[in-house]
Amino acid sequence: MLSTFDLLANFADSKMQIDGISRYSDLHLKVGEPVRYRYDNALEVMPEGTELDQDTIKQLVFPLLSEEQRSYLIAHESHVIDAGYYWLAEGINFRLNVFYDRDGLACVMRMLSKKIPEIDELGFLSESLWSDLVSLTQGLVLVTGVTGSGKSTTIASILNYINKSRKIRVITLEDPIEHIFQSEQALISQRELGSHISSFAEGLRSALREDPDIIYVGEIRDKETAALALSAAETGHLVFATMHTKDIMGTFGRFIDMFPPERNNEIAAQLSFALSHIISQKLLLRSSGEGRIPVFEVMKNISSTRHMIRSGKYHQILGKLETCSGDGMNTLEQHLVDLVGRGDLSREEAITHANDSAIEGRL
Repeated sequence: MLSTFDLLANFADSKMQIDGISRYSDLHLKVGEPVRYRYDNALEVMPEGTELDQDTIKQLVFPLLSEEQRSYLIAHESHVIDAGYYWLAEGINFRLNVFYDRDGLACVMRMLSKKIPEIDELGFLSESLWSDLVSLTQGLVLVTGVTGSGKSTTIASILNYINKSRKIRVITLEDPIEHIFQSEQALISQRELGSHISSFAEGLRSALREDPDIIYVGEIRDKETAALALSAAETGHLVFATMHTKDIMGTFGRFIDMFPPERNNEIAAQLSFALSHIISQKLLLRSSGEGRIPVFEVMKNISSTRHMIRSGKYHQILGKLETCSGDGMNTLEQHLVDLVGRGDLSREEAITHANDSAIEGRL
């Protein structure tokens, strides 16, 4: 049976990388099943894998947890542990979710890329977008998408560029810490939920007393965090945050619906002034079959979109994205059409993942 670090070494194998980014993402351990791993977008069974029992999973997972986390799992079988593990020997961060299902202990272990992509390598449709993002000094930037769509990597790329070029203070609030930053021009403090802060809201309150220029919030999950992020952006800070929504239209609904209905108009007005950008993204399989490529939908909050947000006319924003590409905006479909035209994405993949089925007529 492979040891814990044998498993991790398979993930770190440089032969399984494209441009320094691993084609592996998640390792799955479950009682009664062999080890499985996500390769590109498919869940594969590890060759010659044998079925795992509870003791074997403990032997594989517990070395990556603290004594407190191990004790908690043993004592509370109805609970879940979210943890991070930094493999010093390889310089790789792993994000762990350890839980119980009906068969016993289970774990999903996500490997985070050792290399943070340069921001101009991300592949935004508008080449001016990334230069716009790294020069921002205030406002709220929301990066959205489903789990595993690369949201934190996009923000890490932005922060990495800023770290090399601007003499400012950056506070990150993460669950768990994913990409490790070393302060260069910027002074960066990374704080982890459960280890350094009890909640994102508590971390935001604390950060506002720590003379920050930029605050990164790992995820906006509740109205308290949303309200504090808005307030921080309104008072002259630059706030980056992620949300789990599938597109820009869904982001407005999710954000507003965190608050009581009687506050909808108030929150929409605040959002119209504080919001800078929404970037919604997906990771799709390359036409070559080797690796995945990010696809972005982008909204920049200009005067016309600001009015639409304030008046609750969110349905009109999609049309603005389609017609204002010169302002650094684009729909998901526009980016899909561009990638298919360049041969980076297959027509079938684009049609499957488009938000608008009418894309077929444009491909």
